[in-house]
Amino acid sequence: MGSATFLEIILAIILPPLGVFLRYECKTEFWICLLLTIFGYLPGIIYAVYVITK
Repeated sequence: MGSATFLEIILAIILPPLGVFLRYECKTEFWICLLLTIFGYLPGIIYAVYVITK
C-alpha cells in the first residue's frame, strides 16, 4: 500500500466522494459513491474504502 493509497483512504473516510474522485475521476464509481454518501454517510465511506482498496 503506497502513500497515495493511504491518502485516498484518509480522504475517503473524511469525504468519501473526494477519495474516489482522485482515483477514478468522474466515472461510475464516483457517482455511486456520491449517491451513497447523500443517502447515508456510512454507506458512502464503506463503498469508497472498498473501491479504493480493490
